[in-house]
Amino acid sequence: MTAAEKTVAAARTDDGRKRTVDLLARAETWELLAAWDALAEKPVVQPVRGPETGLVMVRGRIGGGGAPFNLGEVTVTRATVRLASGSVGHAQALGTDREKARLSATFDALWQEEATKSFVEENLLSPIARRIGDDVNRKAEETAATRVDFFTMVRGED
Repeated sequence: MTAAEKTVAAARTDDGRKRTVDLLARAETWELLAAWDALAEKPVVQPVRGPETGLVMVRGRIGGGGAPFNLGEVTVTRATVRLASGSVGHAQALGTDREKARLSATFDALWQEEATKSFVEENLLSPIARRIGDDVNRKAEETAATRVDFFTMVRGED
């Protein structure tokens, strides 16, 4: 099973909100806009917070398991929206794209409603999961192409 197939399979079996928010954070703005345009009925969206941009400290570990240290700060944009139905959606995304954060929060709220959950899954989350899986496979193939196998030949002399 390829990484893309594993990502798609995980997307189908795990219907958790963590997965949804993760995929929305990794979505491209054009993917969100295409899904928004595909919505038959646009929901009434009320901003609760933001979109607002700020900094978040990124931590690292020496050697992957050592003591944590502050690596630096990254720019993050977050948004919270409320639909007319009362569902609240939250989103955070790297960078300063306010439209991406607002749309991600809107789709998070739509995913929580039974009437629109399948639309968000089929038209947005599954394609994002496939794209991410394809990117992982492509990078793995590029890396495998540069792999060098070292071996030692045994000489007949003792």
